[in-house]
Amino acid sequence: MPELPEVETTKRGIAPHVVSQCVTSVIVRESRLRWPVPDDLADILSGQTFDGVSRRAKYLLLETELGALMVHLGMSGSLRLVSPGEPLKKHDHIDIGLSNGLTLRYHDPRRFGSVHWLDDAGNHPLLSHLGPEPLSDDFNSDYLFAKSRRRNSSVKQFIMDATVVVGVGNIYANEALFMSGIRPDRAANRISNIRYQRLVQAIKQVLDFAIGVGGTTLRDFVGGDGKAGYFAQQLSVYGRGGQACGSCGRALKEIRQSNRSSVFCQSCQR
Repeated sequence: MPELPEVETTKRGIAPHVVSQCVTSVIVRESRLRWPVPDDLADILSGQTFDGVSRRAKYLLLETELGALMVHLGMSGSLRLVSPGEPLKKHDHIDIGLSNGLTLRYHDPRRFGSVHWLDDAGNHPLLSHLGPEPLSDDFNSDYLFAKSRRRNSSVKQFIMDATVVVGVGNIYANEALFMSGIRPDRAANRISNIRYQRLVQAIKQVLDFAIGVGGTTLRDFVGGDGKAGYFAQQLSVYGRGGQACGSCGRALKEIRQSNRSSVFCQSCQR
């Protein structure tokens, strides 16, 4: 699944080619995504100019004077720019033609993504309940420590809760917990503020580094420029269950938490 760095990579990849461009055409080949694509999307978007591209959690917001097009990449989606005459691929569901001659193409094999039109982004139910952005100043150890006091769930489930903090998906949660020396199955309310300081720093560092190298190379993911990311080459624990810990050499342990894989070192993390 594309996580925050992948979505941020897509945002940075498409923004220079989308901002200040007018929508010249909209083609919806398949409207049956996680939620149906609005029937009148072409009527709404045609003739509008994109004033900016932003990200909230894993949602991309392509902003116009009248509202915003909100795109979620789901489990396997991508949003990329293609040149005129670029052959269609299977699962290329939506094309948005731009005045510079390029086409913004939405591709989604599993159709778990979504495309919404928002008149008022701030009040949309998919956005209004979300926690702070992990790279913002609002996300700090005091905030996380206070939020955790009544949480007896595992710390990994806690930091993956989008109402607590957005965009810390499974891959990056595993890596940040390893970097901060915290077991993923430790209860969130049993962790001190000092340890949360290390965890917050690790989350920011892991996400910032992943964004810098273009996200993680996932089976289905490519960025806005059509290129895969390279963070997978740097993974310390995720996907390495049974292999040697890079710090101490002990075999990494893999467990299941909420139907997701958690990998950690029983020596380095406590």
